[in-house]
Amino acid sequence: MLYQRGKGRICQKNGRQKRERTWWYRFRFAGRIIHESAKTTNINVARDAERTRRRELEEKYNRIKRRALPPSSAQAANAWLEGEKPHLAQRTHAIYHVALKCHLNPVLGSWLLCDVDSYAVKAYQARRKAEGAAARTLNKELQVLRQVLKRHKLWADLQGDVKFERENVNVGKALTQDEETALLKACESNQLLHTVVTLALNTALRKNEIRLLRWAQIDLFKRVLTVGKSKTEGGTGREIPLNAPAYAVLIRWAGRFRTSKPEDYLFPACEAAGIERKRPDSDRIDTSQPIRSWRSAWRAALKRAGLGIRFHDLRHTCITKIAESQASEQTVMAISGHLSRRMVEHYSHIRMEAKRAALDAIVTAPKPVAIPVGVHQNDNQQPKAEKTAVAN
Repeated sequence: MLYQRGKGRICQKNGRQKRERTWWYRFRFAGRIIHESAKTTNINVARDAERTRRRELEEKYNRIKRRALPPSSAQAANAWLEGEKPHLAQRTHAIYHVALKCHLNPVLGSWLLCDVDSYAVKAYQARRKAEGAAARTLNKELQVLRQVLKRHKLWADLQGDVKFERENVNVGKALTQDEETALLKACESNQLLHTVVTLALNTALRKNEIRLLRWAQIDLFKRVLTVGKSKTEGGTGREIPLNAPAYAVLIRWAGRFRTSKPEDYLFPACEAAGIERKRPDSDRIDTSQPIRSWRSAWRAALKRAGLGIRFHDLRHTCITKIAESQASEQTVMAISGHLSRRMVEHYSHIRMEAKRAALDAIVTAPKPVAIPVGVHQNDNQQPKAEKTAVAN
């Protein structure tokens, strides 16, 4: 049933004033009265609105779904990432975005999502392996694909046939003293890189923890650094004392930013500003934004030093040196920000030099045992003359 309700409004139409009122519809469905406004003054639109509303209720009540074209893999993946964005950390979102944009969508993006089967996934794995992708990287991409398929209730048919790659959990390494010296020497020509590498080697900070440092987190008088938002709950807000090398490079770096504010970043955005030079282009430096990366400078330094390591191995090196110094587990966990002994063991690689020194320390010259005259272990070890005297 359709009817008009309310006083409406007066409007001019064909030179005459006319009062227009809003149409409402009312009908009974499943024992209830549906009484709603059509939000229109046109009776034909109101009649269509009533029919559409009744049809919508009938379909929901009878669980009838309208047919729709299945989405492509790229459409489904992009929609999933957009929906998950509020619930993901910034770094995690960036990793998933790269996995979709650079790898998954170029290969599977044109496929209908319902056509992505186990054979397609296995072919994708083989292709990425041939390209030299690491097991961990490939597993990250498969995790993204799995979440997209789960959203559309398609993963259950594949999970028994799709196998994730076996990851090497011992990829980290601790640098030897010679390697550490060579790396620092290779970084001397770039003050930015020398500062971040020295900090990583002497504070066990992660790359992003260093990249997002602000001057408010550095207390040069107390020689303490406070970590901001970290990867783990135990890592956020931890305080790390600055040893001599870390303190020295921060003092040197602070001399380049004498007008910095507490909220400014230690390592600001510096696109083509030459921040590593003695006289950078200050107009191109934005202290309100953090630097995006120092990847190019890092790779050049590794090439000069003749090393093949990750930046994260600097954290492994620092934690290893702390463990070799006989520091307690609680101390190592407080500095590294770990919450479990298992993670401490994963990051500490006791080096051969430390093992050799520990074993050499227990080696001492054997001391001769002095046995007093006349004292014997038992009667059978007494000289024959003594035995005869005792018998008489």
